[in-house]
Amino acid sequence: MRTHTTRVGKLLIPLALLTTGLAVGCGGEQAGSQGVDADSTRHARARAVADAWAGSAAAQMWAKGYYPMGEVIELPEGAFHTGADKEAYATQNFVLDGTLPTSGQRKGEAKWKDGRSLRLPMMSAREAYDSVARGGNDGPHLTVTGAKLGTTTLLTSRGPATVPAWLFTLKGYDTPLKRVALSPMKAPKAPIVPAAESSSDELWPLERLVGVSGGGRSVTVLAGHGACDDGPVVDVLETDATVVLSAWITGTKDGSCTSQLLFEEVTVKLGRALDDRILLDAFTGRPVQPGSRD
Repeated sequence: MRTHTTRVGKLLIPLALLTTGLAVGCGGEQAGSQGVDADSTRHARARAVADAWAGSAAAQMWAKGYYPMGEVIELPEGAFHTGADKEAYATQNFVLDGTLPTSGQRKGEAKWKDGRSLRLPMMSAREAYDSVARGGNDGPHLTVTGAKLGTTTLLTSRGPATVPAWLFTLKGYDTPLKRVALSPMKAPKAPIVPAAESSSDELWPLERLVGVSGGGRSVTVLAGHGACDDGPVVDVLETDATVVLSAWITGTKDGSCTSQLLFEEVTVKLGRALDDRILLDAFTGRPVQPGSRD
């Protein structure tokens, strides 16, 4: 299945992928191979990634671990009331007008519906606050007046889990801003090398997972491309145990190009719900995970 649904504004940053051996297409250069041979190469790489993970020690570790697939910050209901508050959150500009709990609790528990659970190190209220309040400019700010330990539901690689969260009271809001108190476990080493170290050069690495929606029937990822192409395309290979995403770019434009990496959100529809299947990047051979503000 191939999906090319792009939306959201593009992010403009200095080209970082040159360090991975990838170049942004411009001028008369080809930006992302196309045609039967390229399709076959991408499919072969995706199949190799799926086969490498099937029954591997890495897959077993992933199935037993705690890996968030959703946003670790839950906004208050109705957020945000004003454009200024929205800007304050986007710039992580917070002010603490109160005290934070100094609970000595060091571990918290992630619980799944099937009865399984994991006890993991838990960040303090101060650590959680610092992870969201990294601003410090003179612009608009949100005021935190207190916090308490509670719980929230978070989508993980093993399905929804109930996890501890710090509930921060925001001035002007009736419900708290929640910050998951557990940090993800370190991902297992992939059982296959990245495409840059193998024979395939038809792929681009995905930037991050944006979200899973539609009851797990669609995933949205952030994919990169250059300034002189028609944008990213993401193909999908589904197996019983994995979903492998292959990102590439299509189209070329003649003329000079600036060295920029642009990002677009691409939504891929699946044949069935993702559930506990491992979402993998064909280029890196590793799981696709959400970006973090940590």
